[in-house]
Amino acid sequence: MNVSNKQEQNEFTHSAECEEGATKLNNELQNTQTDMELENMRQQMNTLKKKLEKQEIVNDRMIRHSMKKTAGNISRRYYVIMAVCLLMIPYGYWAFVMLNGFSIPFWIFTCIVMLVSGGGTYYNSRNLSDSNMMTNNLVDVRRRMARAKKFDANWLLIGIPLIIVFLGWFMYESYLLHQDAFFNGLFWAGCIGGVIGAICGFSLHFRTQRQYQEIIDQISEVTE
Repeated sequence: MNVSNKQEQNEFTHSAECEEGATKLNNELQNTQTDMELENMRQQMNTLKKKLEKQEIVNDRMIRHSMKKTAGNISRRYYVIMAVCLLMIPYGYWAFVMLNGFSIPFWIFTCIVMLVSGGGTYYNSRNLSDSNMMTNNLVDVRRRMARAKKFDANWLLIGIPLIIVFLGWFMYESYLLHQDAFFNGLFWAGCIGGVIGAICGFSLHFRTQRQYQEIIDQISEVTE
């Protein structure tokens, strides 16, 4: 009887150990499977992260090239304006003083207007440097574009009064030379030229403002 109970106890103990071993093995398999799933998820996250980084690099390059193209159009326009301002100094002396007999003070004022306009244009063009556009942080580039846009907009506060004084003085010089100024071709040429110049100037100004805003909006879409 004791032998039988002892055998049953041994069998029970063995069975319990087997169940415990099976449970441990099952837990280890589950842990291993969980670790494999976590590692797989980690690899997938790393792969997705690399793809996103590559996509960000591609987007950054595309935005910078688009900005460079738009900024290049503005820069070329600025170069033309600076060239015209410099050429107007000797041309103004020939056209106003030598050809039509205008006063030297008027030519000097014309030179001052051209130098101020050319200097302001050059100052603002530095914000459009290719090196700054392609290497600086996009937030810094946006700040530069906003500053250039604001300077270009505020320039009207200087440019319009100068042009009004220039045209008024031009008409006064024409009147001194020809009392019947309304019948003089130079007077009407100046008036027509002033109107055409004003239309072209405002058209270029608003176009430049729109292009600055395009660059700012492109950067904002990525950085915000």
